[in-house]
Amino acid sequence: MNYDVDIQRDVDNTELILPSDEDFQLWVTLALTGRKSRGEICIRLVEPTESQQLNNDYRGKDAPTNVLSFPFDGPEGIPMDLLGDLAICADIVTKEAQEQNKPIHNHWAHMVIHGTLHLIGFDHINDSDAEQMETLEVALLASINIPDPYQQGV
Repeated sequence: MNYDVDIQRDVDNTELILPSDEDFQLWVTLALTGRKSRGEICIRLVEPTESQQLNNDYRGKDAPTNVLSFPFDGPEGIPMDLLGDLAICADIVTKEAQEQNKPIHNHWAHMVIHGTLHLIGFDHINDSDAEQMETLEVALLASINIPDPYQQGV
């Protein structure tokens, strides 16, 4: 398995606790194991203003959000290993972890796994899809000793 993860850190707040490149690699690999044999992902850590602009442009929601996934849709018939891009707002992830009384590292792991699963087609638009995606997230996180993120305060 070969997963290339490009990390772009466009975050000005030096007080934020950000994961290491190795953490990002681990979480992406975990999310893709058994689903894709190889792939390239760009993870861009962004400020709230960029997150808000992307969220507005692509989802019609004029507010920053934790993670946005942009799956790569390449030309038909041309094999490419590009899976897509994640835009993660470091300030929002930090704020959510604090509000939910969760370790920041655990919340980062959840957001990266969640976003990566979106890149390979998982979604939570309806209840059945949401249950499937959440069950997978919980199992993947448990495999690295991170408790269920959908339980408050863990």
